[in-house]
Amino acid sequence: MLRKASSLEMDSFGGRASCASTPASADPAGPNPTCSGVQATSAANEYASCILCPRACRIDRTNNERGVCGASSTLRIGRAALHWWEEPCLVGDQGSGAVFFSHCALGCVYCQNKDLVAGAGVEVSIDQFVRTVLRLQDEEHAANINLVTPSHYVASIAPVLRELRATGSLHIPVVYNTSSYDSVRALRSLRGSIDCYLADFKYATPDVAARLSRASDYPDVALQALDEMVDQVGDWVEDDQGLLQRGVIVRHLVLPGYIDESYKVLGLLHERYGDRIRLSIMNQFTPLRDDLPRYGLGDKVSHQEYERVLDYADDLGIQDYFWQEGGAATESFIPLFDGTGVVS
Repeated sequence: MLRKASSLEMDSFGGRASCASTPASADPAGPNPTCSGVQATSAANEYASCILCPRACRIDRTNNERGVCGASSTLRIGRAALHWWEEPCLVGDQGSGAVFFSHCALGCVYCQNKDLVAGAGVEVSIDQFVRTVLRLQDEEHAANINLVTPSHYVASIAPVLRELRATGSLHIPVVYNTSSYDSVRALRSLRGSIDCYLADFKYATPDVAARLSRASDYPDVALQALDEMVDQVGDWVEDDQGLLQRGVIVRHLVLPGYIDESYKVLGLLHERYGDRIRLSIMNQFTPLRDDLPRYGLGDKVSHQEYERVLDYADDLGIQDYFWQEGGAATESFIPLFDGTGVVS
């Protein structure tokens, strides 16, 4: 029986893929740009009747109306700092430069970052966002810029990334870290600005998606989003240190009592994408809410349940994927979202 690609472990993750050649980095020289007035106006227009995500609330976020995500038109960031709890190819010895955006449009009942989703963090201007990203690159020497849950702010983020790329100011990979509850339209606005997608695929069946995330359309939406992500970034590319330069990682969080759903997810993803994506099978579910037993989520994933899912991946013939060692399910993996690292 096949087993995970290798036994390398870092911050609870194991599994590795082979290295490939690296494209030349952009010239880092150039000014530190800010978003132009034209781009700011374009972003405001998007927020004025918001359809950025599949919820398509059509509310006016510029007038402080709040839709499902709970966000206004002003960027809000919970934390911007080196992060060590991602897959090894995103962390290395440098750490991932994670920018955690406040709020979320999906609203899973078992969310591990409930404070962030509720709006913890600080409001930031576009200029502050630019300077925060460049600080992570130039002062913290992050391996990448990791935009965590950015979907509801894409209208602000996309033009900034285009300018930073055009001037050469941003010259490390950009990771789009998402639930995959993204509209294809929003993702297309990022084409050419994102190097790596770190995307969830939570559910394969609408009934489970409706029960746990109030989004029965999640499987279809997420598959369309993944199709776009794979089309954008192409083949997996690592540098000579094993750091990911281009590629798509698709995460699946194994949930207690939902092992059959995990089987469906893995089978669907492997059949649809094969080796065009790298799977990351996670066991870090932590029951943080008192009402989770009503959803069948009152316990952590057992060792036996997780091993059954990994064995199923092996049986499917998936040879390269990431997996987690025991002990990953803990609140210690959840950072504080108090605005740490945001440039004032």
